Amino acid sequence: MTPAKKKQQGSEIAALKVRQWQPEWEQIDFDKPHRSKPDDHFFIFSIRASTLRALSGIQRRDASKGARRRTDLGIQRRHDEKRSEEISRFIRHGYPWSDLGKTRRESGEFDDLKQPGWLPTAIVVNIRTAGDEMGGATVDPDDLISIDSSEGGSSKLHLPIGADEGEWEPNSLHPIEVIDGQHRLWAFDAKQGASDYELPVVAFVGLDRTWQAYLFWTINIKPKRINSSLAFDLYPLLRHQDWLDRFEGPAIYRETRAQELTELMWSHEASPWYRRINMLGEKGDRNVRQAAWVRALLATYIRPFEGSRVPIGGLFGAPAGEDQEVLDWTREQQAAFLIFAWSQVERAVTASKASWTPMLRREAQRGAESRDEPKTTINADRQRAPFVSRFSLLATDQGLNGILSLTNDLAYLAVDELQLADWRAAEASEVSDQKAVSEQLDGLAEQRVATLLREIGDAIADFDWRTSGAPNLTDEERRRASVFRGTGGYRELRLQLHEHVAAAEAELASPLAAEAVKKLTRNR
Repeated sequence: MTPAKKKQQGSEIAALKVRQWQPEWEQIDFDKPHRSKPDDHFFIFSIRASTLRALSGIQRRDASKGARRRTDLGIQRRHDEKRSEEISRFIRHGYPWSDLGKTRRESGEFDDLKQPGWLPTAIVVNIRTAGDEMGGATVDPDDLISIDSSEGGSSKLHLPIGADEGEWEPNSLHPIEVIDGQHRLWAFDAKQGASDYELPVVAFVGLDRTWQAYLFWTINIKPKRINSSLAFDLYPLLRHQDWLDRFEGPAIYRETRAQELTELMWSHEASPWYRRINMLGEKGDRNVRQAAWVRALLATYIRPFEGSRVPIGGLFGAPAGEDQEVLDWTREQQAAFLIFAWSQVERAVTASKASWTPMLRREAQRGAESRDEPKTTINADRQRAPFVSRFSLLATDQGLNGILSLTNDLAYLAVDELQLADWRAAEASEVSDQKAVSEQLDGLAEQRVATLLREIGDAIADFDWRTSGAPNLTDEERRRASVFRGTGGYRELRLQLHEHVAAAEAELASPLAAEAVKKLTRNR
């Protein structure tokens, strides 16, 4: 890779060019998004850790300078500071001293356990080229790394001027992005330029995003069989790769994530579904079963793609928006989003005075009175009846799928408008899942998407949610409710909900619902 225009160059690094290509690879379909044909080689070299740290710029995403945080989206899992701190201790004094607690390390009693801290395993990186773009940003021409190669395989990397000095920072995107090894690299301070500690590096050049995800998979996941839930968070592109989808990959991750989100909907006290999901599939329990929740989430929010037969993708699993990136939300963010969305439905429906609600409230009151419940319980049951009654679609598989489809579809279509990629998770802390979700709920309430979800709840409050089995329905009302039964009922309810919201004249929700109707009916 040699830049088109000669520019001043900084330090040189000797590298070995490694050719790896098979004739059979020419048959691979490279004409797909984010998977352009790669070079037939990569490079191996050693570099000071502090220099590589500066060039790759592994750091917390920061929007304070005006850049969108997705700009430095990495391939690695979410950074674990404690892991990097442990590696930093290992580098200084090896194992097992690095594993000791702070008190023991500082006592001096275990200094005889100090050993060399070698890191012989290569960091795998991608060297960005002039045409590589991330979130609308590119590498500044003065920051590009150029490579001169000879016929014999020996090569030279030319670094940006000053890159091997402690204070160097890029003008825009960093010229290197780390595919594997962020925790090792983050154990070093980018400004400790005097350190001679070097790291071995395997470097690809101009490698497209999908192939970076593929490398990450083959290095970290396939051999080690790491936790399926963690794998879902490792790198968003892994959530929708066709080469994995046909085997055991993201299908396992998506199902695991769906189960986790279902459990959080059942266990978090702020959830309208708190203790209202049949987690064990027990007979006699009329609550929606966990399996139904998992299937509904897989078919909506965790759907991994969109296309001619799937007009709207999944907010948690498909590439969305102009940049076609998958939202890198954590599990806690995803759970908070679902809880907030359902809370708005519950709020609006329980406060509704629409014509379909009195019958459900009367039935709930009669049931509570027959059980000789306290007056406070009777009043509570009566108020919540439109949302929880056995005669309400909202308490059935159909209603579950309908609300998940509606909220997912509108949010997915508005990813850019609502700047959903800019909603970042709160800093990780040593708290329970419950508290972590609560923290994300607080943050979500400040996002613009909260307005969309409130509008959706308000818009569907006067939709007739009575089931076909509800008492005292007219023949016309019963026929209307009957269309939601069976497999075809899911599609019909989804479409009717979108049409209902489109007619509601809500500022955000109605135009999005109208767009969704067009997509859902295009091939009918």
